Amino acid sequence: MIITVTLNPCIDKSSVVPKLKPESKLRCTEVVHEPGGGGINVSKALSRFGVHSTALFPAGGHNGEMLKTLLREEKLDFHAVDTKVETRENWIVLESESIKQFRFTFPGRAFEESAIIQLIDEIRMFTPSFVVASGSLPPGLPDYFYGLIVKNANAMGAKCIVDTSGPALQALQGRKAYLIKPNIGELCKMLKIDFLEKSEVPEAAQQAIHDGFAELIAVSMGPDGAWLVSDSEKHYAKAPDVPTRSTVGAGDSMVAGMTFMLEKGASLEQVLQFGVACGSAATMNDGTQLFKAEDAYRLFNQIRGEGV
Repeated sequence: MIITVTLNPCIDKSSVVPKLKPESKLRCTEVVHEPGGGGINVSKALSRFGVHSTALFPAGGHNGEMLKTLLREEKLDFHAVDTKVETRENWIVLESESIKQFRFTFPGRAFEESAIIQLIDEIRMFTPSFVVASGSLPPGLPDYFYGLIVKNANAMGAKCIVDTSGPALQALQGRKAYLIKPNIGELCKMLKIDFLEKSEVPEAAQQAIHDGFAELIAVSMGPDGAWLVSDSEKHYAKAPDVPTRSTVGAGDSMVAGMTFMLEKGASLEQVLQFGVACGSAATMNDGTQLFKAEDAYRLFNQIRGEGV
């Protein structure tokens, strides 16, 4: 069973405007509301392959109720902990004249740490094989919180995948997650170095493994592809050339693709290739739509062919 954990969920609101102009009344298209946040996006992506997961998250206020309603409409299983604090929202605006996307991400409000501790404790109710914890931390929570999730997952014998950034990612040193997904800049911060050449990424990732961050490290490099590294293996996958319409959810789609293949027991090479395929497929769609399964499978076959 797969559990996804989102500590800072949101409602993603997207619209289209011909051109962004200051001091002007902008005529926008109708707003599209979608459930968002790292782990929730992973659950949405997994459902595209018919994979069942349960999304765990805190929720509160009007937006929290809307979030649960939207998940019910998508027929996704979830378990929400009431925080009594309004769930945040994000805005994504596409400027149609330039095809440029503007993303307005809000931090949300601080809520009691006890609500998140309750959520972490309730992971045990589900006896998962994989725990996927993804996204930012809400204001007020200490950086070590993802480490608590890793600790609980490890104690249950579950494999914990963490996708976060900044101090929350750096605080995973010594926690031994199963998999993490930094970009090159984040990997530099983890190792306390200023710069890495792309050719130096695999060895640097193995150093982070030796430092106890995770058993597996996937280093995302956007259009330059990605590496997946273990203590004994190094695999690279080139990103396919696709038309890019939105980068929202591409990282979460990559995590979902890798989780899907890991649960199937695929090789690490295939895990990486499918993750890159899902992330690339997500960029082909507008707004926060993630990816189409047929695009992911098509790109996966393309990447495999190039790797032969």
